[in-house]
Amino acid sequence: MGLARFSAAWREEYVTAVTSQKFDDADDVSCVFCVLAREAVGESSGVLWRTPSVFVTLNAFPYGSGHLLVLPTRHVATLEELRDDEYYELCAALRASVRSLTRAYDPDGMNVGFNIGAAAGAGIPGHLHAHALPRWNGDTNFMTAIAETRVLPESLTSTWRKVHDAWDS
Repeated sequence: MGLARFSAAWREEYVTAVTSQKFDDADDVSCVFCVLAREAVGESSGVLWRTPSVFVTLNAFPYGSGHLLVLPTRHVATLEELRDDEYYELCAALRASVRSLTRAYDPDGMNVGFNIGAAAGAGIPGHLHAHALPRWNGDTNFMTAIAETRVLPESLTSTWRKVHDAWDS
């Protein structure tokens, strides 16, 4: 079977606008993740959990149900820029995210990883973030294949509630 490709062209305008900006200041109000880092945990913000160094939030443009982002609070672009304590806390938060997603969704598998830099596919390359995304056998459908559209079976509010309720406090 050949490699299938699909387009998410509806994201182009957003990704182009975000990636064309340069973020040199950790408190730059134009970085969506820096703004989100100051939000309280709650359904309206999408933030699920936080410490002073790390936070977990819903992906506002999910590839599937339960798509989470795990981020350092500090504005850094690479793993190398993290202090050791930030790195360990980020990894622990990523593991807690996977654990919570497993409890909330009982998926068949999980995609976990980083896209570091624009060339690696980072939609917002200036602020490091990891993805955790539950996956199921056969979780594709004809809408993605022929209509360049993703159909999500739940709202972001529903996702937030499911994962928040499954989170280890």
